[in-house]
Amino acid sequence: MDKDQIIKYLKEKNISKIKFAFADIDGVLRGKVIHKQKFMDGIDEGYGFCDVVFGWDSSDVCYDNIKLTGWHTGYPDKNCRIDLSTFRTTPWQDDTPFFLADFSKADGDDLYACSRSLLKRIAQKAGGMGYHPEFAQEFEWFNFIETPQSLQDKSFTKLQTLTPGMFGYSILRTSQHSAYYNDLFNLLAQFNIPLEGLHTETGPGVYEAAILHDHVLQAADKAVLFKTAVKEIANRHGVMASFMAKWNETLPGCSGHIHQSLWNKDQSKNLFYAAADPDKMSNTFKHYLAGQLYCLPHILPMYAPTINSYKRLVEGAWAPTTITWGVDNRTTALRVLNPTEKYTRLETRIPGSDTNPYLAMAAALASGLYGIQHKLPLNITATVGNGYQNTQHGQLQTNLYQATVDMKNSSIANELFGEAFVEYFTGTRLWECSQFAKHVTDWELKRYFEII
Repeated sequence: MDKDQIIKYLKEKNISKIKFAFADIDGVLRGKVIHKQKFMDGIDEGYGFCDVVFGWDSSDVCYDNIKLTGWHTGYPDKNCRIDLSTFRTTPWQDDTPFFLADFSKADGDDLYACSRSLLKRIAQKAGGMGYHPEFAQEFEWFNFIETPQSLQDKSFTKLQTLTPGMFGYSILRTSQHSAYYNDLFNLLAQFNIPLEGLHTETGPGVYEAAILHDHVLQAADKAVLFKTAVKEIANRHGVMASFMAKWNETLPGCSGHIHQSLWNKDQSKNLFYAAADPDKMSNTFKHYLAGQLYCLPHILPMYAPTINSYKRLVEGAWAPTTITWGVDNRTTALRVLNPTEKYTRLETRIPGSDTNPYLAMAAALASGLYGIQHKLPLNITATVGNGYQNTQHGQLQTNLYQATVDMKNSSIANELFGEAFVEYFTGTRLWECSQFAKHVTDWELKRYFEII
């Protein structure tokens, strides 16, 4: 719907309120419900929103190491603009109208800390190069018979999973909670997040969903909304959904793989496909892949943004540890899929389900375009077999601190995303490290309390 159609809809349906939200740097949705008149008054110029949303972490603790905002600025308002093209209604909340917003003008310029704005700029660059970037993200997550209060009462221990045991691709397990399972598929579709597939993964109470592909910005919008929508739908069934990358040491982590391809402007030709190539890969695809391999060490925190992310990136746990690629190889960082021209694509397997989709997709697209721009050759040979053992071209950093220091000092990262964004984002990641470093963990108590 365009502006006039939306206004007409609100009047005809006698809508009194609308909800809007935007993603903070962690990909957490922040927003408000506002009166219809306030919505109408700001539909063109935007709405003032306290910039503390870019000045605190996911627990609302204020950063002390960033320049953008803080006590030194007085936490003023920044202009938040609703994107009318994101209009949808929320079927599990009385069809309340919902919009996504960001802090940028149409071209993505304005607030460098806004992750959606960053992706808009990268997408615009792709368009200027003649490409239509088609993306999709898939998510794994664990489901628990818990509530926010029960988690607190249990101190996040002895949690009850939705189902017991390891049972991937189980028809039985989903039938045992069919109301929840069917609501996920059906309500998400009504919320304009159509799923390509939904199934159990290996692990107690774990599901995986693949979202249908779309233009990169719309794909990221759907991915951001997906996580909150799943949590809200789950709550209706007495279920708590967690997108933590690795909640249990002995179980596989939760992935957030990103599928991507570049098409011509009218989307009639997949520019990654070449019938004559042994791997069906065009030169454009090879340059794009080479760009991701080359840039990966410089931008890893955009794929793995939390302390916990790196607990997932361990050998033999269905997540990559090396700078590798392969054809249909699930042990490598980058997986080439080439079954047909329509479905030839790259799967970037580093991201977990804890990613901010705007940042993860921006990282993938920007580094791929870098490879095309610089005509980087694909000098790394495809890995056949166990990618964990192929360390010839390097390994991923094993912790957020070192990955963030690498990004902070990287001229490549600054070139891809701008110095202001890199300084802000790495500052937020170093803050995350400092918060963890001062915390006394259960592991330390069990190891040192009595014996030392």
